[in-house]
Amino acid sequence: MVSFCRVSLKEVALHVLLVEDDVELAGAMSAFLTGRGFAVSCANSLANARQLLPLSEWGVVLIDLYLPDGDGLDLLQAVKQHAAHASTLILTAKDQVSDRIRGLDAGADDYLVKPFDPDELLARLRAVQRRSSGNQGAIQRFGLIEVDLARQRVSLRGHAVELTAKEWALLQVLTTRADRVHSKDALLAALYGFQDEVDSNTLEVFISNLRRKLGRNSIMTLRGQGYRFVGVPP
Repeated sequence: MVSFCRVSLKEVALHVLLVEDDVELAGAMSAFLTGRGFAVSCANSLANARQLLPLSEWGVVLIDLYLPDGDGLDLLQAVKQHAAHASTLILTAKDQVSDRIRGLDAGADDYLVKPFDPDELLARLRAVQRRSSGNQGAIQRFGLIEVDLARQRVSLRGHAVELTAKEWALLQVLTTRADRVHSKDALLAALYGFQDEVDSNTLEVFISNLRRKLGRNSIMTLRGQGYRFVGVPP
């Protein structure tokens, strides 16, 4: 069974997949990060993480090096396959140069040794977010709609549009890779960080809300496949 950290958040800045089998540590990390604007989903094993990877547009994957069903580094190939744009950060209790070299050689982007200061983790994630925003461009334009991922702002015809946290979570996924069709499962995964349960009917309500605020044709439905963000033509 997939283990999700379900804690509330005010804003969604970056979607983080935390792969950690220590329930107490995972809960503490999730509460800390979501309180600072990150959306966090949790898996407690390699198997759980492999289930989650195809379901969302992950910004970063935090991986404990020693998991109950194997070596955390074995997950890196699946990350490259299903979340090619995600950064990976290895977490381990062993402060050994050999472990650091092994992780970096395997393709990890960064490394933190337990116990670590939460503010250090936060600094690493913010650095990832800055690099991600730089790669995507500060502002994306979809005709008459402008989406500022870095500042979490959206405007239509030059006028600011107010979105709820859940609406922004969905819009972030839709616009980060606007060239692709996003499945219902992938969009539902963007809402897993919130306390209340979500289902396909809930998703359709939020899609409807986005269309009402941004234009009824701004999000295309592809029957049997999912949704694609097309914006509003000038």
